[in-house]
Amino acid sequence: MNKNSNPPSGPLDRIRILDLTRLYPGPMGTMMLADMGADIIKIEDMNSPDYMRHYPPYLSSESAGFLAVNRSKRSFAVNLSVKKGVKLFFSLVKTADIVVEQFRPGIIDKMGIGYEAARKIKENIIYVSVTGYGQNGPYASHAGHDINYIGYSGILSSTGTKESGPVLPGAQIADVAGGAYMTVVACLSALWAREKTGRGQKVDVAMLDAILPLMTLQMAHYQAAGIQPEPGKAVLSGGLACYEAYRCADGKFIALGILEEKFWKNFCEMAHRPEWLGRQFVIGEEADKLRRAISAFFLTKERDEWIHDAAGYDLCLTPILEISEIENDPQLKARDMIVEQTHPLCGKIKTIGVPLKFSETPATPGAPAPLLGRDTQSIMKEIGYTQRDISALAKEGVILIAENHKAT
Repeated sequence: MNKNSNPPSGPLDRIRILDLTRLYPGPMGTMMLADMGADIIKIEDMNSPDYMRHYPPYLSSESAGFLAVNRSKRSFAVNLSVKKGVKLFFSLVKTADIVVEQFRPGIIDKMGIGYEAARKIKENIIYVSVTGYGQNGPYASHAGHDINYIGYSGILSSTGTKESGPVLPGAQIADVAGGAYMTVVACLSALWAREKTGRGQKVDVAMLDAILPLMTLQMAHYQAAGIQPEPGKAVLSGGLACYEAYRCADGKFIALGILEEKFWKNFCEMAHRPEWLGRQFVIGEEADKLRRAISAFFLTKERDEWIHDAAGYDLCLTPILEISEIENDPQLKARDMIVEQTHPLCGKIKTIGVPLKFSETPATPGAPAPLLGRDTQSIMKEIGYTQRDISALAKEGVILIAENHKAT
């Protein structure tokens, strides 16, 4: 294994995953697994690699988005449209625990590298298939993106106000929560099942299915009340003045998130507004009146002044950070949630850290996202190919071997 490509340890050490995914959901999920120690071999078509490599904006010559979700991996560039390329893929399957793919249903089978073909090579192999709508159902073959999945789930219709209509979230909820995170859950669950039974399996991850649990509370409230909630009026989505974002004097915003009576009492004390004490959970017109009063209150000082004033009280009042402020937040710095790496072409780059902290098997990022074909040669040698074989396959256009680069 290339010692510069993966963390030297981690809870998933010795697990090998073949990553056929592209763009955002799958690559982010496999990166999280790589950060936890898994050997992720990113397999790309040498003639048509991961589209994310070509999406702006760029750092030097490299896509910022690609760098963000492909660190800690090794790159294997191969032509899977030829028999020798397929043969190479199955040589890797023999050494792997999991294959993660993100093609539309049926495509991977047409390529000749689907689950049924792979299990003939390695009986206990695990396949995790990540799609928008799943492997069956009337939408299975439909194209989609994050906006489509959150539209079907009810998330989008619940986000915004009656006046604004649906408002797009600032993050890709389905891609991350439904795709990336569920890819991790699927891989770990299938590995544990194999540990107990000795059998591999195929796991069907549909991003639409996977984000429906985000609407669990809203669905329960709808079932209880039988009323379609108006956007911006649900309890935790704008209906309560005590749970709201407020503008401050400098144009920045603050998050007031108070649901417990003790915290509301502390807030009223800090604000010197004893008349607000019995009004925490007012709704409708009364909530609008209270919201206007609190809005006027927060407009009297800048955001950071309010954070300073609230420091002596026990309440849920926090700044709403802008992207440029995240890396300097003391809590995120203490948790190593912003990491800096040196890329061979881009120099120093910053990215999001590893969210899970393990006491015995620390998970740390490996090398930055690989150049296309960076590890093809070393991986070929691992699975028994000689330098002569490798040179011949490269000359035939079956594999691609990247050149060495240094940061400029």
